[in-house]
Amino acid sequence: MATVFTKIISGELPGTFVWRDEHCVAFLSINPLSVGHTLVVPIAEIDHWLDVPADLQAHLFDVSRRIGEAQMRALRPERIGLMIAGFEVPHCHIHVCPVNSMSDMNFARPLPMASAEDLAGPAKAITTALAATD
Repeated sequence: MATVFTKIISGELPGTFVWRDEHCVAFLSINPLSVGHTLVVPIAEIDHWLDVPADLQAHLFDVSRRIGEAQMRALRPERIGLMIAGFEVPHCHIHVCPVNSMSDMNFARPLPMASAEDLAGPAKAITTALAATD
């Protein structure tokens, strides 16, 4: 059975994308820890990050770095937090979160569920910042 991320990637479910290539996608979380919280997800449905082939891992982390750099320029947080947890969806994903303190990385305290309208502004800012580096 396809994961919720596979359904977002295929367009069965909506997603606010800021990156897509032949290996992965990045879209904003609807359960954000912070404004601009982005998930970097391989297109291949792989559950645990340790099972991701090394070349794909390197690509996912490169994309995460690019997203983080764009978030820094667009949203001006103090830092960019990165986490791989893997409990909520059995499909490897990297959380790339603009943060101003350690408490911003607390999964027990997310922001309210975000609507497509809530995500549109941060997504536009991130994609604009990404385009400025290409």
